[in-house]
Amino acid sequence: MSAVILDGKALAAKVKERVAREAAKLSRRPGLTVILVGENPASQVYVRNKVQDCSDCGIACFDYHLPADTPEEELLQLLTELNGRADVDGILCQLPLPDHIREKRVLETISPDKDVDAFHLYNMGRILRGDARFLPCTPAGVMELLHAYDISPAGKHCVVVGRSNIVGKPMGLLLLQENGTVTICHSRTPDLKEQCLQADILVSAVGREGLITADMIRPGAVVVDVAMNRNAAGKLCGDVDFAAACERASYITPVPGGVGPMTRAMLMENTLTAAKARQ
Repeated sequence: MSAVILDGKALAAKVKERVAREAAKLSRRPGLTVILVGENPASQVYVRNKVQDCSDCGIACFDYHLPADTPEEELLQLLTELNGRADVDGILCQLPLPDHIREKRVLETISPDKDVDAFHLYNMGRILRGDARFLPCTPAGVMELLHAYDISPAGKHCVVVGRSNIVGKPMGLLLLQENGTVTICHSRTPDLKEQCLQADILVSAVGREGLITADMIRPGAVVVDVAMNRNAAGKLCGDVDFAAACERASYITPVPGGVGPMTRAMLMENTLTAAKARQ
């Protein structure tokens, strides 16, 4: 068996083309604010990519790069100002933040109407209830990939490895909403291999190179690798032993080129949704 590659890069390009067409129809250009606090190298790369995505989609990007020692109150004041700006439809504060800034307070200060990451408590509650305005970008990107390849979670056993608020928990909810039977595993799961071997759809979002080996994958399973790590040689990789897993899985996402581009594309989609609602 040789797995079919779930090509997130190609699908993301199509999503962005659709967003650009829809954005051009609006009476005002959609606007996204991206805030980076500090000098985290990975975050700097992510922000540069998001700025480019905005350019590709015809979305105005307001890019704020603040020093690492920026006081929390100063950041909150900026967020409050952005909440009131008519030309800003979406606000994204790049995580992680410096230790002296409370992440929860920052995320709860962003207006739910402009919370295009879907991290605000209000938007998280709507996801739980099943009537979300915005979906968290990474889980939404995974679902778009599954839909594009006609992979339905309905009636399938879906195993999610990782329980973060950003990926693991909402990923489980979205699979459940499409009638998957969901198991969420984490660092305290004693029998991870046995759980993974039951998965028709296996999603790994831990951030640990080599966590998912081929003998943990049920033959014919769909494998979605959300993680982004660097190995000893500095090369990007995920949680899954990709080469070996390709011999067991029916479908698999590569790293890079799988979920990552879809995450960014769904941010553009959410910004368009916010702009349409406000206009």
